Amino acid sequence: MSFLFTVSPDFTPDHLSGWYIFNTWLQKQTGVPIHLEMYNDFNTQREAIAQNKISLIYANPYDAAMLVREKGFLPLVKPVGESDEAIIAVGAGNPVDDVAELTPGVKVAFTDDPDVKMMGMIMLEPGDLNAQNVQSLSCDTYVQVAKHLLRGDADVGIFLAEAFDDLSEMVKKQLTILVRSQISVIHHSLMIGPGLLDQREKFQQYLIGMAGDEKGLGVLESLGFKAWEKVDDEEMEFMIDLMDTLSV
Repeated sequence: MSFLFTVSPDFTPDHLSGWYIFNTWLQKQTGVPIHLEMYNDFNTQREAIAQNKISLIYANPYDAAMLVREKGFLPLVKPVGESDEAIIAVGAGNPVDDVAELTPGVKVAFTDDPDVKMMGMIMLEPGDLNAQNVQSLSCDTYVQVAKHLLRGDADVGIFLAEAFDDLSEMVKKQLTILVRSQISVIHHSLMIGPGLLDQREKFQQYLIGMAGDEKGLGVLESLGFKAWEKVDDEEMEFMIDLMDTLSV
């Protein structure tokens, strides 16, 4: 029997091959047969979760609540020094240099990455903007969000900060950041499902030790990470409660 592993669709495309390398490494270390399945969007991935197909997931913080409370998942680790932050940006030719200067009716481009969209909408509130008085432009990727800004199809873009930072220098020169969040306690987590909970400690041990092994460190670098650190249940509950508070 093979266990299904998946990754939140908001990962940086440059690291796609890294996740396959990581999956191979994890199988070799744990001796557990694991198949990596990538989904193109959140809805397809959530359908697989609803059908109890997933046993291991690198999950975004928004989905963590559902995974813990409805599907019995528990946290394993998170990347050291990484947190989920959002960026509000406009095209470089836009005269607006403060969110408060934005007016109702602006076109806002975003992906269906739920925690980033939520943080972004909160960051737009100084302009008295909300979901009811902006024009929404949904995109499949953050690269598309950037393209809409460059073409003038959208006035404002909401980005995952990591995805914005990974855009080419040529693209970033044509964009202006209005605000970057600094919440610091919201993060993606590698989480383990009910079918593998008896091996939780073993998985954590191998993952936390990755940075101390030459091959393991190389795998981490392919993901853009320095190391993994343990996420305990209390930390996960705190983040879930915070997400609940922010989404009210």
